[in-house]
Amino acid sequence: MRGRHVFTVRQLTRYLKALLSQDAALQNVSVRGEIADFVRHSSGHVYFTLKDEFSQLRCVLFREDAEALTFAPESGIEVVALGTVTVYEARGQYQLVVRQLEPAGLGGLAQAFERLRRKLAEEGLFEERRKRPLPPFPRKIAVLTSPVGAAVHDVLTTLRARWPAVHVIVIPTAVSGPAAAPEIVRSLHRLDTIDGLEVALLVRGGGSLEELSGFNSEAVARAIAASPVPVVTGIGHETDFTIADMVADRRAPTPTGAAVAATPDRRALSLRVQAFRRSLADDLRRLVARYRRELALLRARPVLSRPRLVLADHRQRLDDLRAAERQAVSERLRRLSERFRRAREKLDALRPEAVLARGYSIARLTDGSVVRSWRQVDVGTLAEVILAEGSADVVVRKPIPPSRREERA
Repeated sequence: MRGRHVFTVRQLTRYLKALLSQDAALQNVSVRGEIADFVRHSSGHVYFTLKDEFSQLRCVLFREDAEALTFAPESGIEVVALGTVTVYEARGQYQLVVRQLEPAGLGGLAQAFERLRRKLAEEGLFEERRKRPLPPFPRKIAVLTSPVGAAVHDVLTTLRARWPAVHVIVIPTAVSGPAAAPEIVRSLHRLDTIDGLEVALLVRGGGSLEELSGFNSEAVARAIAASPVPVVTGIGHETDFTIADMVADRRAPTPTGAAVAATPDRRALSLRVQAFRRSLADDLRRLVARYRRELALLRARPVLSRPRLVLADHRQRLDDLRAAERQAVSERLRRLSERFRRAREKLDALRPEAVLARGYSIARLTDGSVVRSWRQVDVGTLAEVILAEGSADVVVRKPIPPSRREERA
């Protein structure tokens, strides 16, 4: 080995890496195989192995390219990877640095679509309860689409025709090809920076499943769900249906349909306003006619049409009430006077003089006390007998108790 050049491991690894980098065929190579050992690192980078029945190849997909994927890769899926063959010096192994990754063939795209659809459905991203209502009269709308082509022209024409008052902001966005998914995500993130924005339209014309693959990206679906304003999709033709349509707050069959869904029709509103004005005028006419009838009825009442006669009636009624009042007072006084007379007669009949006039007398002793009992006197007691007319002095011959008196009677 004397005289030969001896490499260090690092030198040899770098030499092999340089040799690979000089081969143009390895700088843009496509490799088909089945994914195995799929790992998504916390950094966002993806590591996996491509294998067939004979060999395997280590692969790395860095975060910025992984975010552009239009499907959710996993172990067991057959894919086509486009990238550059290089050497990872730390491990001394060659690998494929993947820039683009897609399912192998149309069948693979359909399978990837179905897997992502099931995954997002399980997370609830398609449920109606999380979707937001569109503003009835939007003042500012963002349109995310390619600045050239029929879609943007159709949308702008429809918006101007239906609702000229709206302020439209076109955000140029790639909507086809490998760059579509990351471009759409970036445009959706820009919505946060637009003051007063009320709704966003994500639109493009029709295309094949491959052309619409950017709208079947998981990153796009999550960006739509996180949008600060409601998102209306109008992607392709009526029969086209993407993951973005399922997540959007409103799905329209075409770009023109998205513009229609997001804005009111000024012509229809004008017709409604005119109909409302006619209805309001009819209501006012009916109300005025009603008030006129009620006023006529009020004016026909005597109190308003002949107030003097009504006043005369009330004056006469007042006189009648006063006369009735006087008569009632007089009758009341008469009854009270009669009662007073009878009471006075009863009182008069009870006076001592009246009692004496009926033949009774009062015996009074010399000390002035009235004799009420036989026990107050003895034989020889001197008493004065008061009569109705005058009096007489008497001498008691014999006091007689009540029982003796009754016997004598």
